[in-house]
Amino acid sequence: MTQLELARKGIVTEVMRTVAQKEHIDVDILRSRVADGTVVIPANINHTHLDPIGIGKGLTIKVNANIGTSGDHAVIEEELMKLKTAVDAKADTIMDLSTGGDISEIRRAILKECTLPLGTVPIYEAAVQTVARSGGIINLTPDTLFSVVETQAKDGVDFMTVHCGVTLSALERLRLQGRITDIVSRGGAFLATWMLYNKKENPFYAHFDRLLSIAKTYDVTLSLGDGLRPGCLADATDRAQIQELLTLGELTQKAWDAGVQVIIEGPGHIPLDQVESNVRIQKQLCKGAPFYVLGPLVTDIAAGYDHIASAIGGAVAGMAGADFLCYVTPAEHLKLPSVEDVREGVIASRIAAHAADIGRGCNSAIKHDIQISKARKALDWEKQIALSIDPAKARTYRLSSKPSSDEVCTMCGKFCAIKLVRDYFQS
Repeated sequence: MTQLELARKGIVTEVMRTVAQKEHIDVDILRSRVADGTVVIPANINHTHLDPIGIGKGLTIKVNANIGTSGDHAVIEEELMKLKTAVDAKADTIMDLSTGGDISEIRRAILKECTLPLGTVPIYEAAVQTVARSGGIINLTPDTLFSVVETQAKDGVDFMTVHCGVTLSALERLRLQGRITDIVSRGGAFLATWMLYNKKENPFYAHFDRLLSIAKTYDVTLSLGDGLRPGCLADATDRAQIQELLTLGELTQKAWDAGVQVIIEGPGHIPLDQVESNVRIQKQLCKGAPFYVLGPLVTDIAAGYDHIASAIGGAVAGMAGADFLCYVTPAEHLKLPSVEDVREGVIASRIAAHAADIGRGCNSAIKHDIQISKARKALDWEKQIALSIDPAKARTYRLSSKPSSDEVCTMCGKFCAIKLVRDYFQS
C-alpha cells in the first residue's frame, strides 16, 4: 500500500516516523496530514536507500534542485558532481531533467548515488526515444509514454512531473486568448505538439487511470505539472493557466480516491502583487494539496541573476502558503547550469525558504537566526561561519581579507560597533 493508504488506515510507518522526527512534529499529526493529502512523503518502494522528507502543511518549506543533461551537453560525471553539490548545499530533493545521452543510464547512475527523493519528467525520455526511433514527437504513442513511466517507477523514482492539465480545450482557450510567450514548459510543448498534430487528447489526461495504477504500484508521488504556466509577467494568471489549474484540482481528487499522493506545480513568472493570490487560488482549487512553485520569478529582466528574482518570489510564495520551491539558477534562460550554478541556485532558494519559515513562525528557523545573532555579538567568527547558510563561502570571505585584530573584520576594524559598546552593556 502507499503511504497515503497506510495513513488512512491509521498505520504509522517508519518513513512517517523519520519525517516526524526531522520536523519536530507529533507523528500522529503528520500521519493525519498524509491521510488527508495536505502532506506528501515521496518514497518509491524501490528507492531502498532513501532518506525521506515530508512536503506540505505545517512542515518546513523544501527546496528542489534540477540537474540533468541536454542534447548539446551530456556527461554523466558532471551530473553526478551537480548531484553531490546540491546535496552538500542541503537541497531537499533532486530532479533529473535529462534530455541528452543515454537517459536511462544517467537516471540510474543518479539514483544509485541519491539518498534524497528523486523526481523526473517522463515525457522528456518518451519524446527523445520517439524522435530517435520515428523522427518526430508527433509519432509518440501512449504505450511508449506509459512504458517510460513504468520503467522509471520500477527504477525507484519518487515523484514525477506529469502535465495532465494540458487538454485540448485548454489549448483552444490559449489560442483564442493569445500570449506573449505562448507555452514555455518543455513537457507542455511536447504534449501540445503531439495533440495538435494528431487531434487527440493528452494521453496523461485521457488515460489518467492508467497513470494512477502505475503510481500506486510503486508509491510514486504525482507532481501534476503546469504545462501552461506563464513564461513572462504579462501572461500571468490568465485564463489558460487557471483552466489548467481547475483540471488539476479535479485530478487531485481522483488521485486521492485511488490512494496516490499528489503535489501541484505552479507558476513560473508572476508579478510580486499576484504571488499570494496564486497560492491562495491553488490551495482552494486543489483542497490544500502541497504547492510546488518554480521560483516564482517576479521580473523578466534578471538574466544571469534569476536566482535572485526567484528567491524574492519564493519567499513571498512561502509566506502565502507554498510548500516546495524549485530552485532557479543564475543560468536560467541562458544555458545548461554548471556545478557552481547549481550551488548558487540551491543556496538562494534555501534563503527564501528559511525567510518564509521564519515569517510563518517555524521555531527551528527562528532559533537558528537567534543562535547566529548571539555568535555575532560574541564576535565568535567560527560559530558565525558554521551557522551560516553557506559556511564555505563565508569562510572564504573571512580569510580573504585579514583584519588588524582577530576579533573584528576589515569592514569596521577597530571601530567595530559591537566591540565598542559590548563592554558597556555587559557592565
